Amino acid sequence: MQLLEKIAKSSGLTKDDIDRKVEAKRAKLSGLVSKEGAAQIVAAELGINFEKERLKIAELVQGMKRANTIGKIVQISPVREYNKNGRSGKVANLVIADDSSNAKTVLWDTNHIALIEQGKLVVGDVVEISNGNVRNGEIHLSSFGDIKKSHESMGEVVTKKAMSAKNLKDVKAGDSIRTRALIVQTFEPRYFEICPECRKGVHEGECKVHGKVQGQKRALLNVVLDDGSETIRAVIFAEHINQLGLTDEEIFSLEKFAEKKMGLLGEEKVFTGSVKTNALYNTMEFNIENIEEVNAVELVKELEEKMAAK
Repeated sequence: MQLLEKIAKSSGLTKDDIDRKVEAKRAKLSGLVSKEGAAQIVAAELGINFEKERLKIAELVQGMKRANTIGKIVQISPVREYNKNGRSGKVANLVIADDSSNAKTVLWDTNHIALIEQGKLVVGDVVEISNGNVRNGEIHLSSFGDIKKSHESMGEVVTKKAMSAKNLKDVKAGDSIRTRALIVQTFEPRYFEICPECRKGVHEGECKVHGKVQGQKRALLNVVLDDGSETIRAVIFAEHINQLGLTDEEIFSLEKFAEKKMGLLGEEKVFTGSVKTNALYNTMEFNIENIEEVNAVELVKELEEKMAAK
């Protein structure tokens, strides 16, 4: 972990010394914090403060309040408006990357959003981010933070999301994971419509941006997964539901879905996606981004590696 190397360099201790302190801290806290979180606690106890230090994207840790980093913009989504709990405004999403990883960056301040709207920040620009708030694996920037174009150049960057193989009992919000698990519970699909132009939600045939439109029907499916270590509620959107072996007819007809529902129980697949906090229920939720069949050759290799490690 690159964070351990930074702590070791700043403290004058060896990486092995820091690793032992981190594991001891995790044990003292009964494993309730991640290794990254325990490393942050150890750093603080050693008097090391990363608030003014620029970190690699892979070194950013859940809960950081004043994170500083630099990255190349590899993706920008359209600015969208929101109206939630009596509050309205705009939000902009982009993805920045460096040679260690990449992260979705969410802009909430109107001045920052204007940089996107006016074309002052575009894909390919290298940007410096300061005082970012790290949550659910994303960098959030309010008016207390800043984003500006950098004069530094950046070569090859990691544009593919890094996925780690983890047991569900060990995952935390912000993790991007790949896991082999069984479907142990399914719920009825929920349906909604999106605008064919901007892909935003359509309510009663009307898009807030494009007015009256012929909405495109979409579905989401909630399931519960079990990998033998823990269970987690997962959300599967749109075409990824087809990866369970369901046709569109079986997805968009509750009657047809009911006929297939029991057949999904006990199905073992390889699920890839990101873990986030469900703000409504304050629980972790697995957003599925891809579903694959279990590869027998890879499974045998995995078992052999586990046996060899014992």
